[in-house]
Amino acid sequence: MWIDTHAHLDAPELGADHALALSARRLARERGVGLCVIPAVERANFDTVRQLAHRLGDAYALGIHPLFVPQAQEADLQVLDAALTEHRDDLRLVAVGEIGLDFFVPALCEPAMCKRQTWFYREQLKLARKHGLPVLLHVRRSADAVLKHLRELPTGGGMAHAFNGSEQQAQAFLGLGFKLGFGGAVTFEPAQRLRRLVSTLPLSALVLETDAPDIPPHWLYTTAAERQLGRAQGVNTPAELPRIAAVVAGLRGLALPELAQATTANAVQALPRLAGLMPQGVD
Repeated sequence: MWIDTHAHLDAPELGADHALALSARRLARERGVGLCVIPAVERANFDTVRQLAHRLGDAYALGIHPLFVPQAQEADLQVLDAALTEHRDDLRLVAVGEIGLDFFVPALCEPAMCKRQTWFYREQLKLARKHGLPVLLHVRRSADAVLKHLRELPTGGGMAHAFNGSEQQAQAFLGLGFKLGFGGAVTFEPAQRLRRLVSTLPLSALVLETDAPDIPPHWLYTTAAERQLGRAQGVNTPAELPRIAAVVAGLRGLALPELAQATTANAVQALPRLAGLMPQGVD
């Protein structure tokens, strides 16, 4: 069984009525993807991801994504705290996330916004500690800063989603009890550093993800020039996870069943509530 540890199944690209998400999830399950983790990104979709997780028989996380910090209000943290309290007995609530820092988007790197991002990140680390939950971390161009605050406000572990840092940064996350998420980016041959990393890290470090509908694998990706010529980009969904896994298995020289067993166990170790969802079907 595969676990897609990061899939935004409520994203608009998957249909306003979630029709595409539902059909893609059925196909993913046929291909062996037994569970998906659906992270929230803002207060407005807290209820959506929870309801969708229950509808699909999946898991969810609640948090405020750094890309949504500009429009977030401080009161949203109180809503998050209340939601984590209200649903504390819901086994499908497995983490606080997606939270973290983004130093790739220029507007988020302005001093005031950087400070605001950091404040929201730290406040959510505090909530994760309060509620005894692991975290799903966004670490785009921000691994060192994310690590700095994690050391000051350690949580119960979790995952560094879409990891694309250095070997040293990888070891630092592992030292804090985190797993590292890899997805479509490793399928691109030019991503040599990332592919080397995924092939040499301890197997116990790896979890798999699609980040659906973002970060499509190479077979779905089209360049801007190709899109201008009318070639549509394929839609990335959890159904792509087994094929992404095959690339990772090839890089490591592993049989697929061995990779499936290891990455599933790693995901459960990082997000312990997943263990209680494994044998269950759709609610």
